[in-house]
Amino acid sequence: MSRQRDQQSARTTEETTDERGGPTNGGKPAVVAKRSDDAPVETGEIRGLASAAGYRVVDAVTQVRGEDAGTYLGSGKVGTLADRVAETGATAVVVDDGLTPGQTTTLRERLPDGTAVYDRYRLVLAIFADQAGTRRAQLQVRLARLRYALPRVEKESDPQAMNVALEKGTRAKGVRDRIAELESKLATLPDPAERFRAERREQGFDLVTFAGYTNAGKSSLLHRLADDLSLDSNDGHPDETESVSAVEDRLFKTLQTTTRRATLAGRPVLATDTVGFVDDLPHWLVESFSTTLSEAAAADAVVLVADAADDAETLREKLRLSLSVFDAQGVARENVVTALNKTDLLSAAEREERVAAAADVAPCVVPVSVTEGRNLDALVAAVRDRLPTATATLSMPTGDDAMSVVSWAYDHATVDAVEYGPEAVTLTLRGRPDVVERARGRAEAVESVGSS
Repeated sequence: MSRQRDQQSARTTEETTDERGGPTNGGKPAVVAKRSDDAPVETGEIRGLASAAGYRVVDAVTQVRGEDAGTYLGSGKVGTLADRVAETGATAVVVDDGLTPGQTTTLRERLPDGTAVYDRYRLVLAIFADQAGTRRAQLQVRLARLRYALPRVEKESDPQAMNVALEKGTRAKGVRDRIAELESKLATLPDPAERFRAERREQGFDLVTFAGYTNAGKSSLLHRLADDLSLDSNDGHPDETESVSAVEDRLFKTLQTTTRRATLAGRPVLATDTVGFVDDLPHWLVESFSTTLSEAAAADAVVLVADAADDAETLREKLRLSLSVFDAQGVARENVVTALNKTDLLSAAEREERVAAAADVAPCVVPVSVTEGRNLDALVAAVRDRLPTATATLSMPTGDDAMSVVSWAYDHATVDAVEYGPEAVTLTLRGRPDVVERARGRAEAVESVGSS
């Protein structure tokens, strides 16, 4: 009975977190708050996150000072924050940082009654919860929320009795058991994307994944390279697996991926734009959703898009975290190409510095400017070098059947040469090994018919 009671308590915690996870109606007013050790205090990204969660930001309160252990912002600034909430009629406060359980409780007590308090991490969880459409994504959200809730549940317990209580069964133990249960369920779920990837490879496509932090330019790069898109294109598509991601990289628009067809150096590929990373998330939270990047593990090449406008240390740290997520997904480093985007915003000296910083931690760094189309040929060439390649020269009797094989080859591989003779057609091509083998089989079938 004790175990059942613990598990029920954990599910109650999970459901309560879900209920409070985000706004029930889009456009509810919110005040954002941010503290920084140094001026200026930028609120652009937290405003974007709040908007993505369905809030309408009506005010911002900032503070330049060290963190206050009890209130986060300091007692005086919390008073200012409470006044702004009352004046604007805001229903929520969004703090651009991680709050301790004690800080969260103190802020709730000091703000007008009924004001919801979100720190950065809880807000991200709310966004993911709103977008979780698949069983896998829903379980990931529940798991991450319980990991977020666990230290808060522990904070509510009596510290002196904690060790003894855990042995007998407590709410915290129930949360831990539920976390283990969800981890087990996730481990056994089949990956439906594998079937689609297998089918796409059967059709002769290479697979390329684009990943990186939000606003680094992933979607814009996809628009540059896709066969049916332009940089200005922003049209939707009824099929979500083929929908066009916005060039303006909306934060956590969806947990689903966006896939388009592209031709890279003559090779037909399917290019997938994955959900973007966000700054300053704890490792456990990134890890909870790293399976949304499972496309990367199955790809022939992964393009890691980074923002060259970041300072050198920030750039290195973002690349380290991105690569650690790739490592967790089993992505081989030799399959990664690092696209250092927005180099048009830098001086020559700054570009050199950022390239060196990226090269310290990331493989195959290619500086590019997606908006200006600068150096994209070098990027494509680097991706092309990572695609599996085989070559063949095939000879077939001249005729309609041979022309059909040539036409098929143009659609599925790179045709280097076609020689038309009075008796035979000679086709030289290169592409994925399985595609070249299929071309060889088609040519042999034509040869067999011609000699019979």
